[in-house]
This record gives sequence, C-alpha cells and structure tokens, in this order.
Amino acid sequence: MPTTESNSVCSEISLVITQVVFPTASAIALETSDYGPFKLSICADHDEMVSRWAEGHCTAIILVDNNTLNARALVADAARDTAILVVVRATTAAVVVDWLQHGAQDVLLFEELAAASLPQRLRAAIERKRIEREARRDYSTDLDTGLPHQQQLIEHMSQLIALREREPSPMAVLVLRIEGFATVRARNGSASANVLRRKVAVRLRAGVRASDVVAFLGDDCYAVLLGAMLAPTDATGVGAKLLRALLQPFTVTGNDVILAVSLGMARYPEDGAQPEILLRRALELATLTPVQGRIGMANFQETGGIALPAANDD
Repeated sequence: MPTTESNSVCSEISLVITQVVFPTASAIALETSDYGPFKLSICADHDEMVSRWAEGHCTAIILVDNNTLNARALVADAARDTAILVVVRATTAAVVVDWLQHGAQDVLLFEELAAASLPQRLRAAIERKRIEREARRDYSTDLDTGLPHQQQLIEHMSQLIALREREPSPMAVLVLRIEGFATVRARNGSASANVLRRKVAVRLRAGVRASDVVAFLGDDCYAVLLGAMLAPTDATGVGAKLLRALLQPFTVTGNDVILAVSLGMARYPEDGAQPEILLRRALELATLTPVQGRIGMANFQETGGIALPAANDD
C-alpha cells in the first residue's frame, strides 16, 4: 500500500473514509493541504474499506465508530500498517483509551472533521504510524503480509508458556499450508500474489480473537496461535472455521481465486512444552495432509500418531 517513508511531505497520501457524508470544505482542505495533499476515497461501509485496504489502496483510514465488534477487529487488523483515526459521536477518557488500545492513532469527534486542524492531526497520525512501522519492520514483520514472522511467533509462544508454569491452561498452534499463490503469480505477477497473501491474512485475523496471533511462516504457510482456550478441543472448532473461510473465493485483479488448504495443529501441553516443537509438529501435519481438491485437517491423534510427553521435549 502507499506509505510515507521519509520525513518530507509526500506528493500524495491515499485516504479512505468509511462515511458517506463528509464535510465538503474539509475534503477540499485535505486535497489541497500542505500536510498532504490527501487523495480521498469515500467508502459506503466497512466491507468496502477492508477491500481497499487489503489491496493496498490506502495510507490512512478515517473510520466511523458504529459501536460493533467488527469495527474494533478491523482496527486491530489494519492498524499494524495503516494510520487509523476513529470518529465518535461522544468521547470520554475510557472511549479514547479503548480505541488507542485497539490500535487507533487518534480519536475525533464528528464536529472535528470540519476543524482546520484535521489535516495536521491526520498527517501526525500517519507519521507516528510510519515511525512505528519502521521500528518493527526489520525484526518482527513479514512485509508481504504485514504479519509477524516465525521468530516473533516463537517469542510470543515462549512468553505464554512461561506464564503457564504458574497458571496451567490449554493453548494450541495451528499451521495452514496453502496452495494457489503460485498460480496467481504465474498468471498475474508477483504483486497480485502478494495481494492474495494479504487477503488471506485479513481473513485469518477476522476469524480469531484480537488476543490470538496470526503469523506468516514463509513458503505459503500461516500459523495461528490460540493463546487462551477454555478446553483443548476448542482448537478443532477454530481450525474448521478458518478452513471454511479460506475456501471461499478471493477476488484478485477482478478474477475469483480458490485456494487449497491443509491444516495441522499441536496442543500445549499434550503435544509438547517447547514453542519450536509445537510449531514443528503442526507444520509437519499440515505438510503431510493432502490438499488436492479438499480440505485437509489433522492432529497427531487423528493421524494415528502419539504425541511425545511434554517431559521429553527437552
């Protein structure tokens, strides 16, 4: 997606607004502002905004709070790489803190959309996001998907396992192996394949809680860390839900694309007590499970294997 990668004012910043009515004077001010200029795209709803964001069509988003969980999940997904300004009808300290914790850069009242300070606040939000993105890019993020990479996932798993030494509770890691990116790359080029990878990331994030972690492992494999489950069997339900979501067609360059997916899972502590072992077991199962023409899903018990006791993981 277009981004501001220097301290100088860029020639154009793409801005998506999830609101049908936007003050005309404010639109003109943004389009001609020295803090931009900003190229505005008005979206009718959040679904249209998600589509534009997934295809890399925005640097910043002005999101109208519709008081739904979907809006918060959307911010949690998009805010990894995109500056988010949330517009609310009434604000309190609790409302502002809640949105900032979900990843928003700023919270505005509706009347502030007409304020002369809007271009400045918007540019400040974009710059804060740019600095944050650059600070973590080299060590934690896969650039094609915007997701954490494998080492970041392992570090997070290590922290959760350390906490479980005091308060034991089930945890699971799912690995999804996906086929279809190579076909898109051959037909439409690498940029289209990367758009598809990002759309897969959006669907995976939409299918889990904000506290769960979605990561990209490379070689067209994604991982989902379910850090808090009520029961070990919860992972099976989440895995089935993610598989159904990924088997729905994706639209890339105007064409429908259908992916083949297999899934392997490893549960803590049944399948291991070390992050690397859990991830390796889930990846092995995802690799062994066929994907040709069907959903593949397995865990060690389902394939007839017996997971080694956690005590043997050392």
